[in-house]
Amino acid sequence: MTLPVFFAPELLGADRDDRGAALSWSGPEADHARKVMRLGPADRLDLVDGAGTRATCVIESVSSTGVELTVAESRVEPAPAVTVTLVQALAKGGRDEQAVELCTELGVDRIVPWSAQRSIARWPADRAEKSRQKWVNVVRAATKQSRRAFLPVVDQLVDSGRLAQQLAEISRRGGLVLICDEEGTRTLTDQVHMWEQTAGEIVVVVGPEGGLTDAERDAFRDGGGQLVLIGPTVLRSSTAGGAALTLVNVLTGRWR
Repeated sequence: MTLPVFFAPELLGADRDDRGAALSWSGPEADHARKVMRLGPADRLDLVDGAGTRATCVIESVSSTGVELTVAESRVEPAPAVTVTLVQALAKGGRDEQAVELCTELGVDRIVPWSAQRSIARWPADRAEKSRQKWVNVVRAATKQSRRAFLPVVDQLVDSGRLAQQLAEISRRGGLVLICDEEGTRTLTDQVHMWEQTAGEIVVVVGPEGGLTDAERDAFRDGGGQLVLIGPTVLRSSTAGGAALTLVNVLTGRWR
């Protein structure tokens, strides 16, 4: 059985071997371990820093102020050669957050919230950062649940114009931009096979409930984006990103 994961970047360092080290752990994560999960002496857990460092620790003692640990093993996990970014359109009913949670569990590296022209859900300017922070919290919880050592980055909200600029820049750098759309003429699988790279960046763009506008399609294609079909069925905004990411993981060898 895998060990529970907690964030403790303040205790870990990628440039040192902490094996055998004694650590004094306190704060919200330590409180969750001892109060909610009821972990105690001799229990084992993993501490991660969100950047690939993982330390497997044994609890020595628990007190009202914190937890004393001994590091049994410390290692730095390699980042994937192919990184994946999810551009997720805002969607009603919390479907966008469901997509963010699922894709975090599946290993996405970066998430870009997108206010598409047909997005029904909106982030008012005065509450945009609060809304983004909700996504950050979803990502953080999903990272722990899936036992990941890497914490995905959640970018600032973009509109379609700004997104088109970002996608064009990624394409110029050799990245593969996959626009999941019913008007795609190739499958995602075929497009990834044609890419023929073993390292680089893949971007998966998932639109809102009403789909992309013609103007958005044109802007994204002009910047090098490829309209693709995930498969033979039509998926919701909450599941399309996860299905696309699963295919990318298998096709690029991120999952072996």
